[in-house]
Amino acid sequence: MRRFIQAICAIGAQREVECAAPTQIVSSVNKDEKDGGVTTAVSTGNAYTAIAKARRLDRWLDNVVAFSGSEAIFFLILASLLVWAFLGIPFGGETDWQVGISDTQAILNLLFDSFLMRQQLNAYHQILIVSCCLRSRSASHKRMLRAFNQGIINKDINHVQPLGPERAEFADKLPSETLLGRVSTSVSNFLGHIVTVTGFWVCIFIWIGFGQYCGWSSTWLFYINSATSALMVFILAFLANIRERHSDYTAKCLQLVYTADSALELRLRSITGDIIPNQSVVIPPPQVNRIQRWINFYADLVGTLLGILILFIVLVIWIAIGPALSFNSNWWLLIGTYAGLIGMNDGFVLRNIYHKIAGYEEAEFDQQTFDDMDMLAMIGITQLAEEKVADNSLSCRISIKMGKLLSHEWTVVMGVFTIIGLIIGSSALGWSITGQLLSNVPPSIIESFFTMILITGHNIGDAKRRVDLHNIYLRRLKLISYLDTAVQRDHITLDSKQ
Repeated sequence: MRRFIQAICAIGAQREVECAAPTQIVSSVNKDEKDGGVTTAVSTGNAYTAIAKARRLDRWLDNVVAFSGSEAIFFLILASLLVWAFLGIPFGGETDWQVGISDTQAILNLLFDSFLMRQQLNAYHQILIVSCCLRSRSASHKRMLRAFNQGIINKDINHVQPLGPERAEFADKLPSETLLGRVSTSVSNFLGHIVTVTGFWVCIFIWIGFGQYCGWSSTWLFYINSATSALMVFILAFLANIRERHSDYTAKCLQLVYTADSALELRLRSITGDIIPNQSVVIPPPQVNRIQRWINFYADLVGTLLGILILFIVLVIWIAIGPALSFNSNWWLLIGTYAGLIGMNDGFVLRNIYHKIAGYEEAEFDQQTFDDMDMLAMIGITQLAEEKVADNSLSCRISIKMGKLLSHEWTVVMGVFTIIGLIIGSSALGWSITGQLLSNVPPSIIESFFTMILITGHNIGDAKRRVDLHNIYLRRLKLISYLDTAVQRDHITLDSKQ
């Protein structure tokens, strides 16, 4: 019983992350006192690989999450939406056609919310591991650069040249996306743009304007319920796909960064004879208030095996009570009502968690920038022509401010009170079709909006991450250029003590 209570209490708890970069091993070092040349034999541990989880069930679930973001699933869902839309030509006036997309969206919504949450938390954990490894090597780099500089008799940094095209060991820049990747990124930028989000609300107000004309009827509610349900199915599938695609692209970039980082370490160890292993770096858990702690608990629950188990239990119960309700409209709307209310809360939580972990990741990359600039200062470089996030437009600034506001923990609390109010309203209507639609339509509208804002946040965060990785990579190429120029071209000579 105690272990069960401890396991429950551990849900949502932020844990420290500790990791050390693999130490590069120099199998042989030959120093020539005349020209300072070095000879190395092997390099180990220079590849980036995502760390797999220890439990088989966790690994299996991660594979399922990755598959949910695949092109096959995305195009299957897209094709299904088109089929549903064309079926609306002969069956658009029937309730079953409209309820069908609502229930499909409800089930997919519950699944994708869990998958997106797990995808989000997994990506965050991997970024922390990367940060630990980079900072672990940076500490060794700075130690060896200090030793290197102490033995220098003549240092002429003005002769340091960038790596030329004859050096096939390193690419001069990070890889470009594929054509399909660039198209997906453009679609993502469109869906997350503030103009698109504004257009969404314009459509909502137009629908409200037709309310009196339609007599505020259930049919009027079904119109927007069907539209937002179809939109949610598309956006959720697209968000899972674009995240998975960008995660794969980031892994390719990290592969080049790790290769350059390990090559820099190997050169420094070959020159200095340093054999001290890379030390572990510990990233402590962030301090959060009590409200955020409860939000983290819910997010962790949704994205873990327990949360997905609860999801399947709910679906089984819903199917089991179908005969008792004669599979009527109330039964069909029941899962939509449940998913609408839970999905609305998930939308608030997903946006909150994404904003929080994006802030933590940015702080880690800022720390890496400080470490890198310390290393560059050791070779006399105080400033580099680095990339910066180019989009400083009014729409981008508005998106960032709106994202911060909607990500606040009190916004999540307000969402919970809104859900309670909707439940009270549906209860007052006796949970009739109109009453159930009351708990379907507003949550669907709100969650659609929050998912679009989630895409906006993803686009901004992805752009920053690409710039960070690009700059980290170029700094390492600059340091390697310095070492190769200093040693191989004899622009600096080493003290005989070295």
